[in-house]
Amino acid sequence: MTLPSDYEERALYVADGAIDIDGETYTPGKMAVFAPGADIAFDAVEESRAMLLGGAPLDSPRHIWWNFVSSSKDRIEQAKDDWANDRFDKVPGDSEFIPLPEN
Repeated sequence: MTLPSDYEERALYVADGAIDIDGETYTPGKMAVFAPGADIAFDAVEESRAMLLGGAPLDSPRHIWWNFVSSSKDRIEQAKDDWANDRFDKVPGDSEFIPLPEN
């Protein structure tokens, strides 16, 4: 399959199986991020499920800390406080609580 170069930001995430891109095999949990404008062709090495992602670049830098991503560092600090104080909605069927990392 060939991936169109219509969008500046493009990636492929392998959920199941194996995908070959330019001689490199990507397996579950791996993501290939492609250079803008590059012609990309890929093949499924075996029965596979993958997600194609892409679009226009975001309008500002993003900050990442643990599981939190935001364009605002203050919002990440708020999310840390909300998580530590159990203010996030619960995931149905999941009762496990994972504490914030030390750093």
